[in-house]
Amino acid sequence: MNPEENTRHRLTTEDSSTTSNNSNERTLVTLCTYNESENLPGLIAEIHQHAADVDVLVIDDNSPDGTGRIADHLASTDSRIHVLHRAEKQGIGAATLAGFWWAIDRGYFWLINMDADFSHHPRHLPELRAAITGTNGEPVDVVIGSRYVKGGGIEGWGPLRHVMSRGVNFYARSALGLRTKDNSGSFRCYRVSKLAEIDWSRVRAKGYAFEEEVLYRCRRVGCRFAEVPIVFLDRQHGQSKINTREVRRALWDIFRLGIDNVRRVPVREAGEKTPS
Repeated sequence: MNPEENTRHRLTTEDSSTTSNNSNERTLVTLCTYNESENLPGLIAEIHQHAADVDVLVIDDNSPDGTGRIADHLASTDSRIHVLHRAEKQGIGAATLAGFWWAIDRGYFWLINMDADFSHHPRHLPELRAAITGTNGEPVDVVIGSRYVKGGGIEGWGPLRHVMSRGVNFYARSALGLRTKDNSGSFRCYRVSKLAEIDWSRVRAKGYAFEEEVLYRCRRVGCRFAEVPIVFLDRQHGQSKINTREVRRALWDIFRLGIDNVRRVPVREAGEKTPS
C-alpha cells in the first residue's frame, strides 16, 4: 500500500463525529504545515477572527520544529481545530490531497486551502466565502484568491520571482487550457462535492504543480470558476520550501499533463462534463 493509500485508509476509518460545526454547509480550512511553529498559533487565531464558524485542519508532515505538538495543544483547547499527523514530508500535493479526503469523508460543504506562513492573509476569507456561495453573483465551484486580477498583488518578491510566477501561470494556461489568471497559488475555496467527483488516483503531480493539476481536473468535471483579488505577502517567519529542483519538477509535471490534455488521456473523470 503506497503512502496515499495509507492516508486514505486512515481517513475512512477515523471517527467522523469530531467535527464541531453542525450546520448543513460546514466549512473546513486546511493548513499544510512543515516547520511552521512560529506562524501557526497566530494564523489560526486570525482565521477565527475573520471566520469564527470554520473548522481548521492542520496537516503536519512530522515537522522537526514541533509544529505538530503545537497543533495538538491548540486542538485540545478548541473543538474547531483538528490535526492530521503524517509520518514524513511527502510533498505539498500529497498533504493537500489528504485534506481533500478528510473534508469529503466528513461531509463538509466547502473547503478553503491556505498557506500556513501568513502569505495568504485571513482577512481575505470573507471575500472568498462570499464568491463561492454566490453572494456577489452566480454561485461557483472554485474560487481562487488571485494575485493577478484587478486589485490583487504581491509584496516582498524580487523581480526574478515575479518573472518565474508569471511564466509558470502562462505556461499552465497554455498547456492545460485554463482560463483563470492565477493557477499556481493555493489560496482557494472549493465546493467539496465537486472534489468528490474527481478520480484522485490519476494525479500526476506531488509537488508545486499539484495546484495547476487540481484546476485542470476541476475543469474536466465541469467546475465553474471565479477569482477574487488578494494581496500575497512573502513569509515573515521560517524558510521558504521552494527550490530549483521543485520548480523543474513542477514544469515537467505540467508538461506531462499538457500531453494528456491534448490526447484527452484519461478520457473522462468520474462525472466529467464537457468543459465550457
